[in-house]
Amino acid sequence: MKLPRRTFLHLVAGAAALPAVSRIAWAQAYPSRPVRIIVGFAAGGGVDIAARLIGQWLSERLFQQFIVENRPGAGTNIATETVARAPADGYTLLLVNPANAVNATLYDKLNFNFMNDFAPVAGIMRVPNIMQVNPSVPAKTVPEFIAYAKANPGKVNMASGGIGGDHMAVELFKMMTDLVMIHVPYRGAAPALTDLIGGQVQVMFASLPASIEYIRAGKLRALAVTTATRSEVLPDIPAVSELVPGYEASNWYGVGVPKNTPVEIVEKLNREIKAAFVDPRMKARFADLGGTSLAGSPADFGKLIADETEKWGKVVKFAGLKPE
Repeated sequence: MKLPRRTFLHLVAGAAALPAVSRIAWAQAYPSRPVRIIVGFAAGGGVDIAARLIGQWLSERLFQQFIVENRPGAGTNIATETVARAPADGYTLLLVNPANAVNATLYDKLNFNFMNDFAPVAGIMRVPNIMQVNPSVPAKTVPEFIAYAKANPGKVNMASGGIGGDHMAVELFKMMTDLVMIHVPYRGAAPALTDLIGGQVQVMFASLPASIEYIRAGKLRALAVTTATRSEVLPDIPAVSELVPGYEASNWYGVGVPKNTPVEIVEKLNREIKAAFVDPRMKARFADLGGTSLAGSPADFGKLIADETEKWGKVVKFAGLKPE
């Protein structure tokens, strides 16, 4: 059963059932051993990059190792279930991303309920996806690509990092342009981009952090960014919305923990993550990746998750999507 949006928003600041003094003492000592950050995709994609960036920052701030652990597969559900079943003690974190919001509707039966089994900690950043093609594709603009795909229905292979996530950016584009393309899911953005470069697939809507160096090197051709406005990192590349009005499919990353994690630990992690957004070195790193800050409270991040779950749920139902 899907947990109602309102109920989820009331749960985002819930505290563990421990005496207040014990919780505070525990939070003050936290972390006293290494912390795992579980990522639902293979190394090298945008989600992984965000996890490693914030993991290094937290390691420096809290004097314990925050270790990124990649658990790809099942559209991030393997990783998500791992964290859902972990002790609610702050030592197992989930790198939350749009796939978590998509899967709430895409999968009928899961061994967890994301809206019920997790507490949001903090947003990290929002980044564009980039609509990009192999240079052999005879299209240099979005209208040219639409014309090419319509002239070759069912012959254009679109890659994704897996069911859900960046896959949904393509599904929204297909829905709004009435295109027929073949979806080829991978176990993460990195292997998908490798095949895009190799020409085994023709188009992908991958995150800017995972794609930017390939575009700069000329290995891939960027056609548009998927945010509502252009990216400062690629100012000459148009937004899809300039050519397909109303389109928006940005990527976003944040941190979540199992429900009932002590609220003092949630607040401590939130405070340390937000500190990254005022550090000049980290601000420059986020900007280089084309990211904009999602600094805010746990409740702010919870609202983002709820809003995205509602948005992508409509796309999943409209397109009749099912897990492959």
